[in-house]
Amino acid sequence: MTLLLNRSALERLLDPATILAALRAGFTAGPGDLAARRVVTPLPGPGSATALIPGLVTGVPAYTVKVNAKFPASRPALRGVVCLHDLESGELLALLDSATVTAWRTGLAAALGTDALARRSGGRVAVVGAGAQADLVLRGLAELRPVTGLTVTDLDAGRAAAFAERHGARLGVPAVTAADPRDAVLGADVVIAATWARRPLLHAADIAPGTHLTSLGADEPGKSELAPDLLERARVVVDDVPLAVEMGVLAGAGLSVRHAAGTLGDLLRGEVPGRVRDEEITVYAPVGLPWQDLAFSWAAYRAARDAGAGTPFDFLG
Repeated sequence: MTLLLNRSALERLLDPATILAALRAGFTAGPGDLAARRVVTPLPGPGSATALIPGLVTGVPAYTVKVNAKFPASRPALRGVVCLHDLESGELLALLDSATVTAWRTGLAAALGTDALARRSGGRVAVVGAGAQADLVLRGLAELRPVTGLTVTDLDAGRAAAFAERHGARLGVPAVTAADPRDAVLGADVVIAATWARRPLLHAADIAPGTHLTSLGADEPGKSELAPDLLERARVVVDDVPLAVEMGVLAGAGLSVRHAAGTLGDLLRGEVPGRVRDEEITVYAPVGLPWQDLAFSWAAYRAARDAGAGTPFDFLG
């Protein structure tokens, strides 16, 4: 039997602390022997199709295959499924809503990267793009360090206001909105950008020394949030160097492998340093890796089995 796990089931079953622990274990386990494959295909019209394979984590007896449709003007913008298979038999253990999996694993992995690179002092956060991924970054970051203030900007002013009100109340901190990204980042210690931007939103002149930026938007060809002059000034950490050069933040800025200081896995394993000086600008810019889908999905599947949650379905019946 296959367990069907929709968004509401997943959100009832899990909490950020559980997924943060699963992701940290995956980052510190090492990259493994098989290279991640991320296939992005434009579709006629406004969307694209993405497949991520194989999701593997040392010690987890399962693997994932994820298939997404991305349509920026839709809500949610990402729709699809994550298939969780038994590693020995190939049995389809579960089908999970990929929008939920992606938001949680991307946002919480980004929270780990943000915490690892940002200065220990200063908790003022600016959010550029008030969507599901920024929501999870902020929820995860609050599990790891104090957040003392929040500024939010979004193309939809109403969505920015709702995001600021919701998180300001949850964190008990002052929360305001800004008209555009350059205004939002003034005085920020941490910047979280999660947009569909095709042109840079922030340049070197917009960012004060010592700021950390987490950029989630440059995850496929043609997308770009941070300008080349900003990235050239910064210490840039990614989740996978070849993918960053092929389709991620370095590709979008026309930069090479030498502009990457290493990966978040390298940093969390102590193989490369994180922030070296308080005044340097740091950037974490992932593309998202298949093993992160497995880290989330395996935790969700085990929790669902223990709780008797989800809808069993027999595809072979």
